[in-house]
Amino acid sequence: MTKAEIIDCVYEKVGGFSKKESAEVVEAVFETMKDVLARGDKVKISGFGNFVVREKKERIGRNPQTGEPIPISARRVLTFKPSQVLKNVLNPDKAAVRTKTAESA
Repeated sequence: MTKAEIIDCVYEKVGGFSKKESAEVVEAVFETMKDVLARGDKVKISGFGNFVVREKKERIGRNPQTGEPIPISARRVLTFKPSQVLKNVLNPDKAAVRTKTAESA
């Protein structure tokens, strides 16, 4: 799904917004998320998941073609951990099994 498709969905599902206003809302959400993540803070979206910035230390890797060791610089990486609600939507069969197991215990 592209940003343009997200804007279209917002326009269709939320009445009262023009297409331009829908685009501004989507842009504002993404800008806010970028600003928060750039500060190193978490973005927690209930029922969806968590975006977390992790610090990776410098380490030694290797060139796969030559086997020569090369340094990999320290960097920040973005990770996403889906919520249990999202996992259940993606795997409805497993959610049903978990529910039945919990009920019988």
